[in-house]
Amino acid sequence: MPTLFFYAFAVLALISSILVIVKKDPVASALSLILVFFAFAGIYALLEAHLVAALQILVYAGAVMVLFVFVIMLLHDPRKLSEKNATGAWVAVPVVLLFFTQLVMVFRDSPVSSFEGGFSPEQIEVWGGNTEVIAETMFSKYLFPFELISVLLLAAMVGAIALSKRHSQRSWNS
Repeated sequence: MPTLFFYAFAVLALISSILVIVKKDPVASALSLILVFFAFAGIYALLEAHLVAALQILVYAGAVMVLFVFVIMLLHDPRKLSEKNATGAWVAVPVVLLFFTQLVMVFRDSPVSSFEGGFSPEQIEVWGGNTEVIAETMFSKYLFPFELISVLLLAAMVGAIALSKRHSQRSWNS
């Protein structure tokens, strides 16, 4: 029975992720992405990672997607899709190079996790539970992807603020 649920969640995740890419309306794409997050939460629950499943729903399907939908609603203007901004590339290249240099330095100096390989339920209990294992692994072995995601979210927020500020200034000037 768990295998059947796994395949159902996997098919839902695949179809929804294809819809995220194919849909032309950004709101419909965001709603399809919410379905992907729920499908992943179902797979995590099947793997008995209930904390990760709950965090997937609360953080990603809840908070992050609400932020995405608000930004889409705020900035969605079909006329802007054809405009190109060449000055952004000149600013982005040095910032990206600086960012990757910093990440290489952080990744080089990070300690290697004491949690190696897979975990049995007995090993997880010895280390202090799911939360302890996830925290230790995320902030030691997977520090680089964690930092990469945090900077990606920061860049998205800064971009949304810059675009909304420029859009509001145009509205007041017209």
